[in-house]
Amino acid sequence: MRIVFMGTPTFAIPSLEALLENGHEVLAVFTQTDKPKGRGNKIAFSPVKEYAIAHDILVYQPNSLKKETDTYLPILKELSPDMIVVAAYGKILPAEILKLPKYGCINVHGSLLPKYRGAAPIQWTVLNGDEFGGITTMQMAEGLDTGDMLLSESVAVKENETASELYDRLSYVGAELLIRTINGLVAGEIKPVKQNEAEASYAPMLTKDMCGIDFSLSANEVHHKILGLSDSPGACCYLDGKRLKVYRSELVSTEKTGSEPGTIIDEHDFTVSCGYGSVRFTEIQAEGSKRMNVSDYLRGRPVKKGTRLTSAQ
Repeated sequence: MRIVFMGTPTFAIPSLEALLENGHEVLAVFTQTDKPKGRGNKIAFSPVKEYAIAHDILVYQPNSLKKETDTYLPILKELSPDMIVVAAYGKILPAEILKLPKYGCINVHGSLLPKYRGAAPIQWTVLNGDEFGGITTMQMAEGLDTGDMLLSESVAVKENETASELYDRLSYVGAELLIRTINGLVAGEIKPVKQNEAEASYAPMLTKDMCGIDFSLSANEVHHKILGLSDSPGACCYLDGKRLKVYRSELVSTEKTGSEPGTIIDEHDFTVSCGYGSVRFTEIQAEGSKRMNVSDYLRGRPVKKGTRLTSAQ
């Protein structure tokens, strides 16, 4: 099948790779524009662009397909794809493009729709402490992740699994489901199913103002916030006025500790009291230092029992 692929982050790469491995002709890749990255603000390609260049695939990078339809619709018509596959592209497709391919525009979405429509479905799965996440392939429509569902696959969230780890796992689930979806559509074996709007929820993009850890919340909520914001933008608190990023934790107890929220109650393994229960930090990054296991941190920077952590300076 002749396919145009649209995607940007690492989540999209297994799907693009699966298309090539299964003999589909990827005519071109559309990805987001190059952006400054890191401390030096050096211009960086998206992971999908890097992959496409390495595999000699034509790359297009519109600022906005909606605003630049007059430019890119003729290009897409010339390419004449049988299908457009979208995986975490990050841009809205106008109606003229949605109607173009014979088999439509198929999206690989990181949730069990209609739950968690939007930019960060996998992160919100972990943030909310859900037992299951998943992937849905859908026929794209003009609304935000509102199109008819094609196939879905549920995946259990592992204990103490971070959002970034689930993100990586689901990227491969999505690739496998994409191939099953294409094969089923070509064979006429898949019947699209409309989403139940009454069950829809939204998963907005994560922002830096979400990072502060509110220790007055339950230990379960604090734990899943840490896991859900790892690796980016990263949950954080303050120890002696210095920022401490927390990438991993474990749930120790859900019972009242008798200590004020944010208090270190075990200095040997960095256990912290919450509104109800306690959590143990397992991977952190002190201000001006590198990311490390808590055991390594405590060998060089011991903490005192009774010290209070805060959500802000």
